[in-house]
Amino acid sequence: MPDMESQIRDSGIPLGDLIAHFKIKCRICGHHRIMHDADGACGGVMNKPCGSGCDEFEPE
Repeated sequence: MPDMESQIRDSGIPLGDLIAHFKIKCRICGHHRIMHDADGACGGVMNKPCGSGCDEFEPE
């Protein structure tokens, strides 16, 4: 499996576009997209569960 750096480079997506995408906040909870998993479920922030009422948050 290629490393993440190679995957990003080979995707053809400019790094600035990726960063901008993940800086967008969730309409429901306000956390950045990077705080959500691949299925869109909110994982909270700073190792704490989402306490802002995100309907997508599922506790572990």
